[in-house]
Amino acid sequence: MATASDRIRRLLSEQLQECCEADVERRLDELGTLADDAFDGDAVRPAFAALGNETRYRLTRALVVADEELCVCELEPLVDVSESAVSHALSDLVEAGLLTRRKAGNWRYYEATPLATALFETAEAEVTTE
Repeated sequence: MATASDRIRRLLSEQLQECCEADVERRLDELGTLADDAFDGDAVRPAFAALGNETRYRLTRALVVADEELCVCELEPLVDVSESAVSHALSDLVEAGLLTRRKAGNWRYYEATPLATALFETAEAEVTTE
């Protein structure tokens, strides 16, 4: 089975018409730096990870479109999961920075954050322009 450095060696050989171990090591170092820059302190990863679940995506999308806070009881009919699963999903979305939560007596209200709104607006603008 070919390793990553074997594939990089083949790529560099094609690009440079020749390749030596120093070229491979240099490229691996560059890729290591890229990974450090891309993933260290990645503050937006939790938001994207949270949106990867259908229930969390639908809840966030509904709140962005609603453009107002909604009670949990208003959100539950929008997704086909248990009340417990809705509560868990909403907590995950608050933790990811996509929703805010406000408690009023026995009721909990949720609203999309500017981050959630911006993510959906950006995605929609890019999808509709293509």
